[in-house]
Amino acid sequence: MLNTALNAPRRTVAEYDTVLAWLVTALLAIGLVMVYSASIATAEAGKYTGHQATYYLVRHGLFMAIGLVFAVMAFQVPTRTWQKYAPLLFVAGVVLLILVLIPGIGKSVNGSRRWISLFVFNMQPSELMKLFAVLYAADYAVRKAAVRDHFVQSFVPMFIVMALVGALLLLEPDMGAFVVVCAIAMGMLWLGGFNLKIFGALTLALPLAFAALIFSSEYRMQRVLGFLDPWSDPYGKGYQLSHALIAFGRGEWLGVGLGASVEKLFYLPEAHTDFLLAVIAEELGLFGVSAVLLLFAWLIVRAFSIGRQAAMSDRLYAALVAQGIAVWLGVQAMINIGVNMGVLPTKGLTLPFLSFGGSGVVVNLIAVAVLMRIDYENRRVARGLPI
Repeated sequence: MLNTALNAPRRTVAEYDTVLAWLVTALLAIGLVMVYSASIATAEAGKYTGHQATYYLVRHGLFMAIGLVFAVMAFQVPTRTWQKYAPLLFVAGVVLLILVLIPGIGKSVNGSRRWISLFVFNMQPSELMKLFAVLYAADYAVRKAAVRDHFVQSFVPMFIVMALVGALLLLEPDMGAFVVVCAIAMGMLWLGGFNLKIFGALTLALPLAFAALIFSSEYRMQRVLGFLDPWSDPYGKGYQLSHALIAFGRGEWLGVGLGASVEKLFYLPEAHTDFLLAVIAEELGLFGVSAVLLLFAWLIVRAFSIGRQAAMSDRLYAALVAQGIAVWLGVQAMINIGVNMGVLPTKGLTLPFLSFGGSGVVVNLIAVAVLMRIDYENRRVARGLPI
């Protein structure tokens, strides 16, 4: 019996997190199908698309392929290398945010200057800045661990650099990215164990800052008013939200069927980007939306779990990066879902992994690759192997 036990084949431990890989694959697959469904009418009618029904489908698939290539490359980079170059990457992100504001370099669409044309596709620096903010904030928290109870030495430098990034994002304007970057910075300081009294004071001051930003801009004020009562002006400031709510109402339990949405037929603006979830709700119903929510919840829990495992191995930077990615994806998904459901004002944020968008999909896949690299290193450390 002892010989049988000794000769039994050993269970091989996976080198990477297969659950995380399948979660992301499921989200990408749902996104690819729903982007095609939501965009087919717009693509067929648009002159710039050449009246090709598969215009957005092909481009979205291409961005996914590019993202997977960059993800494979990012997976090869050790976590210590990301930490070493985190400040330089953050500076590069700030430079890109400055360049996008320069006429002739930055491309303006619908009044927002958020893209830099790379001829083949448009790059959105604010998407890269979300990743760079996670990498930099994690490095900052590690470096400032010894003085994290000191306001001037710990909080003020982070406040200055994030205020600079926030100002550049608001000049585009990109309120959604600004909110996400603020959430990343605050989340990383909290997870890094910084002084709770100072952190609490900043948390209380943050809503006042957002209120000031809203009242200082007529454009943002109109968005908030449209959010509070979309039915008072359903053809004006409440147009987007009212049609999103109609889509949710039509979907009921099981939806009207894949491809059978009415709201995507030129009623719901940006049906394949910001309001993709409304199309999912209309075509797949409550069950479809619940499946998407479950996948995101599972993904975020898994990311926090990877971060906890890294912390248990005394790999603080890796732990903070993993949890920072969880905060980033969780907050962005929550805001997009909240906007679609009428719980939050319109922000202009896409749904990670699902919505159409070149830079967004590519950067999201790179972030997942970094997360999987941390998990890979966790497994090697647990087995006493070098990383």
